[in-house]
Amino acid sequence: MFINFSDIAGHQNIFLDYMYEFENVKEFYKSDFRNKDIYPEVFSNVATKNDSHRKKIVEIIKNQYKSFKYSRQTELNIESFKLSKTIAIVTGQQLGLMGGPLYTFYKIITTIKLCSFLKGKYDEYNFVPVFWLEGDDHDFDEISSINTIDIANDFLNINYSDGAEEDTNRGSVGYLKFNQGINDFKEELLNTLRDNEFKEDLEKVINILLKEDKLVKTSFTELLFNLFDEYGLVIFDPQDIEVKKMLKPVFKKEIQYYRSHTNIAVARSAALEELYHAQVKVKPVNLFFSDNTGRYLIEPINDKFRLKGKRTRWSENELLQMLEENPQSFSSNVILRPICQDFLFPTGVYVGGPGEISYFAQVIPFYNEFELPQPILYPRASATIVEKNIHNIMDKYELGYSDFFIGDKFLTGKMISMLSEVDLEKTFGKTETDLELIIDELKTAAFTIDPTLKDTVEKSKQRIQQTLDTIKNKTEKAQERKHDLTLRQVKKAQNLLFPEDALQERKLNFIYFANKYGINILKWIFNELAINKFEHQIIEL
Repeated sequence: MFINFSDIAGHQNIFLDYMYEFENVKEFYKSDFRNKDIYPEVFSNVATKNDSHRKKIVEIIKNQYKSFKYSRQTELNIESFKLSKTIAIVTGQQLGLMGGPLYTFYKIITTIKLCSFLKGKYDEYNFVPVFWLEGDDHDFDEISSINTIDIANDFLNINYSDGAEEDTNRGSVGYLKFNQGINDFKEELLNTLRDNEFKEDLEKVINILLKEDKLVKTSFTELLFNLFDEYGLVIFDPQDIEVKKMLKPVFKKEIQYYRSHTNIAVARSAALEELYHAQVKVKPVNLFFSDNTGRYLIEPINDKFRLKGKRTRWSENELLQMLEENPQSFSSNVILRPICQDFLFPTGVYVGGPGEISYFAQVIPFYNEFELPQPILYPRASATIVEKNIHNIMDKYELGYSDFFIGDKFLTGKMISMLSEVDLEKTFGKTETDLELIIDELKTAAFTIDPTLKDTVEKSKQRIQQTLDTIKNKTEKAQERKHDLTLRQVKKAQNLLFPEDALQERKLNFIYFANKYGINILKWIFNELAINKFEHQIIEL
């Protein structure tokens, strides 16, 4: 079953138009991913670009993989980058505990399956799935927790605290090591696991991945490797010092031409704001600098540069010299990240989610600035996994998926209205209307007698309205108590289908399903996930 994204709350209009009304957004995107006629031209442009560092990329990847015993398919994929007919199909994601939300895996599955699909249509090319580890991101709060469903079927957020102050600049999360706080996180996570035939194996995986002194990046990489190496997925770490050396030309150009780049970004963002929304706030320089105190945005000030919040200033030549000597200290922001990726790889397709598709509209003009062929932007598969017991609840109360995708508040209201003998909305709505008419009539009469009484009546009206609101609220609570069992059953379904008023894939970690059905549930999802429907998929267990 498939549901149009426009029927699910929370999606931006630019994403919806990109998916279904490309004519509306063609001024912001160079190519329509649905138009298969453009694919050969894109692949040809990528294959024939002056890409003198293919061999170097192979060396770097092999070095990054030296501690892994990788599959034959991965070995072939890595080696194939030496060939001009090899096209990278790339996706990426910031690091997350235990893989982060489910959509991380859906991105990877889409990328792998798309390679197979493209190979069947364009057999003169090799297509290699690449996962770009976004370890330079420094937003610790975004990656420091996971969501699951506990044994009582309640939605649960489990947070990892490293003990640092809230506003601490920790630097890039890829360099962070778990401290003793990971043991509390792990204990809370293990306590959510149900006792069954899969629990012991899952506990072993969790204990291996979540260890004190292990890099967050290493934990994330090991999980992806163990799950997807058999498919030939190439996991790439751009924080590698050898990678940063290769990126020096990109960083240098950004420093030298930041003014014109800013003008381009501002113009594109302004054009977007007229019709849609510019998702990324424009920065004067699209680079960060890291030292032993943290990661800082580089800012221009009076023909010099400084780190945001710091006083030290450098001339352009001084900053370029620092780049030459310590390229590992530099990293891109969200706008420049795709440019770095496609400077290094012969990228034919980038697989992204709704947010990435939206902000890519701001990135695309930079491809011309850096003289790079622009890849096709392909939407990742999107899915909600539905267990049989959840489906039974839906059948029992005659609910459809659209009822859940409108949000928890509206669903609860609908259920109460359906179950109750009294329609509270109708009853209180009529009362409020009648009250309004009565008070207005009274106010008119009072004003005729004494104009100063108008304010008195108005204040009395407000007190009556407050009393009515209180009565309504208590009545609604009473109705909820009366139908508590039913509402709890529906809430159980809501926790799985649309937790915290968001798609399951954006909230839940795979641990919940791996515990109930075994870690091989991902192989089943791999087979079930459709990559060419371009709608939200309902996958029933």
